[in-house]
Amino acid sequence: MSRCPLCGEVLKWEDLIEQMLTLNNFKELLKNRDSFLSTLDTFIFTCPKCGEEFYGNSLSQNEASKVFELLNEFEGSVDYKNNKVKLKLTNLLTLDLMLEEWDRRVKNTR
Repeated sequence: MSRCPLCGEVLKWEDLIEQMLTLNNFKELLKNRDSFLSTLDTFIFTCPKCGEEFYGNSLSQNEASKVFELLNEFEGSVDYKNNKVKLKLTNLLTLDLMLEEWDRRVKNTR
C-alpha cells in the first residue's frame, strides 16, 4: 500500500482521489489512463496525518493504474456533487493484491 513519503502513514486512495476532485478536468482524466497517471504524478497531495505536501510521483504507479481501472469499472463510484469517492479503493486494492498472491501460489503448486 502507498505510504506518505514523509511520515510513513498508510494512505487511503479514496482520500487521495478526493483531493484530486478539486481539478476542473477530473472527469476528463478518467477517460485516458496516461493523462490520469501523468496528472497524478505532478499533483500535490497533503498527508492526512502529518499535513505535509508531496507529489503523486512518490505513490505506487501500479496501484494508481488499478485505481484508474476501478474508478472506471464501477459506474457512480464518484459523487461529483459532494466531491466524495464512494468506493473503498484501498480495500479493493488489498483484495486485488491478495487474489494475485493466491493465483501465484496456486500456479507454483501445480
